[in-house]
Amino acid sequence: MFRLATQMVGQRVAALIAVACAVLGGAALITATGVLAESGLRSHLPAGRLAGASVVVAADQEFHPPGELPLALPERRRVPAQLVGELGELPGVTAAVGDISFPAALVDARGRVVAAGDPRVSGHGWSSVKLLAGAHVTGSEPTGSGEVAVDSATAAAAGIKPGDRVHVVVNSRPASGYRVSAVVNTPVAGVYFADKTAVALSGLSGRADLVGLRTAPGAERRVAAEVRTKLKGTGLRTVTGAERGDTAEPGAGASRSLLVLLAGSLSGIILLITGFVMASALAVAIGGQRRDLALMRAVGATPKQIRRLAAAQSTVVAAVAVAPGVGLGYLLAGQFRGLLADRGVIPAELPLTFSPLPALAAIVLMLLAVQVSARCSAWRTSRMPATEAVAESRSEPRDPSRARTRIGVAVIVVATVMSVLPLFSRTVIGATATSLAGIIGAIGLAMAGPALVRGIGGAAVRATRYGGSAPTWLAMANLRAYALRNAGIVSTLAMAVVFVLTYTFTQTTVLAATAQDTSTGTLAQLRLSAKELGGLPGDTLAAVRKTRGVRAVAPVGTTTVVWRYRQFGDPAAESGAATILTPDAAGVLDLDVRDGGLDRLTGATVAVSSDVARTRSATVGHTVNLVLGDGTQVDARVVAVYGRGLGFGTVVLSHDLAAGHTTTALDQSLLIRTDGTAKARQNLTALAASRPGLTLGPANSPSSGGLKDAPPEVWINLATIVVLLVYLLLSIANKLVAATAQRRVELGALRLNGTTPRQIRAMMRREAAVTAATALTTALLLSAVPLALLGQGFLGRPWPAGPVWLLPGLALTVTVTAFLTIELPTRQALRTPPADAVRAQ
Repeated sequence: MFRLATQMVGQRVAALIAVACAVLGGAALITATGVLAESGLRSHLPAGRLAGASVVVAADQEFHPPGELPLALPERRRVPAQLVGELGELPGVTAAVGDISFPAALVDARGRVVAAGDPRVSGHGWSSVKLLAGAHVTGSEPTGSGEVAVDSATAAAAGIKPGDRVHVVVNSRPASGYRVSAVVNTPVAGVYFADKTAVALSGLSGRADLVGLRTAPGAERRVAAEVRTKLKGTGLRTVTGAERGDTAEPGAGASRSLLVLLAGSLSGIILLITGFVMASALAVAIGGQRRDLALMRAVGATPKQIRRLAAAQSTVVAAVAVAPGVGLGYLLAGQFRGLLADRGVIPAELPLTFSPLPALAAIVLMLLAVQVSARCSAWRTSRMPATEAVAESRSEPRDPSRARTRIGVAVIVVATVMSVLPLFSRTVIGATATSLAGIIGAIGLAMAGPALVRGIGGAAVRATRYGGSAPTWLAMANLRAYALRNAGIVSTLAMAVVFVLTYTFTQTTVLAATAQDTSTGTLAQLRLSAKELGGLPGDTLAAVRKTRGVRAVAPVGTTTVVWRYRQFGDPAAESGAATILTPDAAGVLDLDVRDGGLDRLTGATVAVSSDVARTRSATVGHTVNLVLGDGTQVDARVVAVYGRGLGFGTVVLSHDLAAGHTTTALDQSLLIRTDGTAKARQNLTALAASRPGLTLGPANSPSSGGLKDAPPEVWINLATIVVLLVYLLLSIANKLVAATAQRRVELGALRLNGTTPRQIRAMMRREAAVTAATALTTALLLSAVPLALLGQGFLGRPWPAGPVWLLPGLALTVTVTAFLTIELPTRQALRTPPADAVRAQ
């Protein structure tokens, strides 16, 4: 069977190129997705400032809901400082350091802030230098409250050396003068204080970020085992090797989790499109072999043998194409990681994890898809009586399958019903239903397509029977007679259009609705922030309130919370961003409060969006169970329900509730509403200029809601759309080329009957025009309802937001693809003498 399959492949190379391209592209996409998922589970940041520690003890920065993947907790969870002494007494430990981090930034002689790495966590105690690998110290350690040491890169940027004086902004304190006692030659940025001074400045008495242990040579494994035994049941983690870097950066877990979420969200659509393209390509390839398969039935081959043969030859082609596809997938994953790093979604230092697992998954899925698709494509021919199979091998069934048509219509109806969700859920999940509805509708079109194309072809034949030219009538007759073949081409082209329209307009519409919520809900004109300092100094709020022309001011911050609730009677947990507000926020923000009030945000209270309040029974007065960003579980009372959840998130925490549960206790920014005069703006500008590191800007950055203002995740989704569109177009092009090449006998017979090459080219162009027009029309019809409902639900109008050039660009792309991939193979086929073409069959 395998030998026969190989021989048949050699005779049908052109027809099977489309299958090979589908397999290659599918393997690349699946492999790339698998690499991202595996990296999210297994990748680790470099050890960095903990490279000198053999063993690190830190709190678990993940929340583990039962039966689900862990959720990252990006706010620093701290450990008891008493562990330093206890662990330092273990045999084999040469040094135990309680590392603490807090906001610190240098101010040079010109008043310019010189940040040492991430200013939120750049301050450390001097003992943390012991955790560095190969650090060389020039000078002496800081011993008093007025001395400080800095890394060599920061010292060079600030123009200082040991013995110089420098101003440092620490935590919430104003800039103070310090004497530089040492410069630490290390690639890791940091500002180091005497240990007692660091504890006092950080406010972390009795706590540490983590504990680093240096061990004697060869004692690392034994010490780690003893530490794990000692800390069993405390919830603390003991890590060595590559995992040390994750403990230094609490946000590393969030970055890895994002990779897993991205891979999960992409895998569904990739598998769906890959399966669709694979089945379509195999249907064309095996459709061109119906005569061969029918003759084999006539000489005694069983239905099972026919299906095995079809699957075997397809597997041969897949085996050749899957290896380069897997290799391309690894390269594609690297490019995708670069995009994520450039957009700030993941740290640039986070590497990808490469192993054979994604390749094996891609190979298994591709071969399985090929086997199933090939057997399904050969099912009808294998089950028909031998004589009937031979008779039908030159034509298609006269009437499309009624069952297939009904199932296709039912799928389209289901897709239409799904698209109603945005009217009831103005959330990202609700918007996702739009893109899924489009793809599912395209699948329904593929099933009902033969009946649709036959109907269109029949109407066109009747319309052109007396008034149309010969090429036009022949083109319409071909559409009607070969409805199955043409429906496969139409449905694939339509899927490409539907996919791009629904996915792109979903992204841009959600983006526009978010910008609309934020713009409408922000009453403040100005925002004061201090990113270079790691947060606002503590006296900034009072100073702004005293500034003439200020009508209202309130601190605003963000964090992450995990909401625990019950869904269909089972426990569920969902992680998401949360805004931190005070009762004064009502003067600078309008969240469209529908019940309760923001002035009640004191103590353990929260406000929630109306969509979440409805779906999780979290109305005013109810108590919700939350896990804060540092893992602390709290019960909070709902005091307000608001409507602008897209712009301000699903949860708002009171400032009191979030206090002490963020990495730094500093406010991230202040929203300021003034009397609108230029004098008020000048007063605030003078205040910001008088304090190093403060930045005054508009409360909302100018935004049109367009792609140029898109957050990183939108660009990632659009990049994915482009990759999938290229895959779809290449697959469509190969499929059209293969389908046209298989018509050599038909074109030869027409020429023997007197049809000129010019008439044949005209006929094929008209077929291409009708195919493109049908695909575009059906794609627009399938996309119109979901996008109209999306626009109505999110923007209050029956059309989406997005680039106006997208639809004309898609129409031009589809039309050019259809014409070129039919015109070029037709010209090639016409170079063969007609008698030779007929004889070759």
